[in-house]
Amino acid sequence: MPAPTALVVQNFPGGGPGRLQDWLGEAGLGCEVVEAHTGAALPRSLEGRYAALVVLGGPFMPDDDLRAPWLPATRALAREALATGLPYFGICLGGQLLALVAGGEVRAEHGAPEAGSTPLTLLPGAVSGDPLLRGLPERVTAIEHHVDAVTALPPAAVWLARSETCPHQAFRVGRSAWGVQFHPEIAAERLAHWNPERLARNGFDHAELLARARRDEAAAAEVWRTVAHRFAALVTGREEAGHAGAPVLGGGAVGRGSGDGPGVRR
Repeated sequence: MPAPTALVVQNFPGGGPGRLQDWLGEAGLGCEVVEAHTGAALPRSLEGRYAALVVLGGPFMPDDDLRAPWLPATRALAREALATGLPYFGICLGGQLLALVAGGEVRAEHGAPEAGSTPLTLLPGAVSGDPLLRGLPERVTAIEHHVDAVTALPPAAVWLARSETCPHQAFRVGRSAWGVQFHPEIAAERLAHWNPERLARNGFDHAELLARARRDEAAAAEVWRTVAHRFAALVTGREEAGHAGAPVLGGGAVGRGSGDGPGVRR
């Protein structure tokens, strides 16, 4: 019997699933990547073919249908996943798209831009019962690169994480749909290919961002690999999601050692 497969929607050339695909595969969840930005057709339905939906980042608002004409189909698939309980994981644009279809709000160029390895605070009251995040350190890091933001969570959402300048870094809708503003799929070395001039326009120093990402890489990778394994276990049903994949991590300090940046609107 073939392994369960997640449909992965890629929204721009530099925005592939990266190490997330490897981590999901380690835990028994295959990925079928559709490069929607190339004109590749998305399926009309997930039913009977896919066990999960993953929507990656991109330089668009989630309703920017003129520049990204595949987004209506992507939103329809996200609504289907919510309606049927099919597991969903949305990254940056994908997280904003989840917020939008579930009744939240997203605003362009809102708040302070974020780039590079960024400290995040997991909200203990919510995270303690979350299938993907429970037991993780209260303070973690993740790669960011965005100027747009979720400004209001959907009415039924559970708020899971924040950063100093962007409140809605992670949330869950229902039992099995997650949206994150950050990029767990991106390793530190990817930052070496980011555009220094574009970063400078937003007040960031390229060399400093790369050095900090390299410093935080090992601890961040451990955290997000754990989360990926738990998501795969939730999809495949092989283990209880809260106990799947890498062991629960301890500690409370910010982790150390872990084309253009993803999800930044041009």
